[in-house]
Amino acid sequence: MEGDEVMAVVRRPSTLPFIICLMAIMIVVAGGTIRIHDAGESCPDWPQCFGTWGFDISEDEQAAYWAEHPDEIDSRGIDHRYTVFEIFTEWFHRFLVGVISIPILFNVFLMHKKIEFYGAKTKNIAIAAAILLFVQAIAGMVTVEFDNEDWTVALHLSLASIFTALFILQFLIMRVKEGKKWKFLSLTDENITKLNHDVFRIVVAIGILLVLGAWVSSTSGGEYNKACSVGFPDGWPQCQGDFLPSVTENGELVPGVIIQMIHRLGAAVVGIVLFVISAKMREYVQQEPKAKPISNMVEMTTGFWLLNVMIGGMYIVFAKADEFPELLSLLHLVVGVTVFLISITTLFMIQIAKEKQHESISTGDNTEEE
Repeated sequence: MEGDEVMAVVRRPSTLPFIICLMAIMIVVAGGTIRIHDAGESCPDWPQCFGTWGFDISEDEQAAYWAEHPDEIDSRGIDHRYTVFEIFTEWFHRFLVGVISIPILFNVFLMHKKIEFYGAKTKNIAIAAAILLFVQAIAGMVTVEFDNEDWTVALHLSLASIFTALFILQFLIMRVKEGKKWKFLSLTDENITKLNHDVFRIVVAIGILLVLGAWVSSTSGGEYNKACSVGFPDGWPQCQGDFLPSVTENGELVPGVIIQMIHRLGAAVVGIVLFVISAKMREYVQQEPKAKPISNMVEMTTGFWLLNVMIGGMYIVFAKADEFPELLSLLHLVVGVTVFLISITTLFMIQIAKEKQHESISTGDNTEEE
């Protein structure tokens, strides 16, 4: 951290999880960059890269390494070579993971020192995040060992999203402890009971959709991205020129079409859930204005979901048979993770309001928050 960031942490410790959260998002973006450049196997070993700690590995050096380590030859064949930039993307991703470990360990130390003020729960979140970083490193190793199999990519992204969410939760709790009087803290027990289940359903639905997206983008080396053809309307919003395409060809199942349609139907189901719950919350807010902050967050989640549907569609529409606009793929990933983080932040807000209400009842403090 730079000097200004250190001073900000000293003045307001809740700045630390906020900064770590931003760093975690950078790691997700770096991981997405690796995928769009198809560089997930550009460092065949772990934690080193071609037996070194650097990234400037020539084609001759790559060939020499694989000759010595035939079990680690790239899944695309012994003759495949990576550019220095492709190797750098994987190397930089690992570097960021190493860098973020420093503030994360300091976060655990700080929460231990300030446990009387911020509470044991905040310390436990900091410890859980540190453990999850270690688990993420193992998941990264597994991803390398299994040559970026679809399930390893989905696991890695899921863990990264949960990891990032933990720091959002810690930040919110710490700001409340520091005296921040957000409007959502005035939710009543009745509001909380009414809203909690709906928001939980949204989080679960979006989480599953995020995993499905990782599955589609990584299965068969990303080849299934073109399973529905490309262009408008045959590739999107249709699939192979039909809204309900055949999933068999010559009597055999076509896995690419099946996976694409599962993802698209999943997105449609999430959209239905979001629009129904958004409408229900708007109606509820008319009777209970205190629920408006939660309603606004659900509306934001819906808006970003709709934006991501359009980005995913444009990815197919602007694609060519042998070339996809991979920057749109990266944007699709980033916005997808953003949708998940907004939704789970909404759930955190409800849970924090619930705890605040119970604290107010136990202490007899029923003052209204700003």
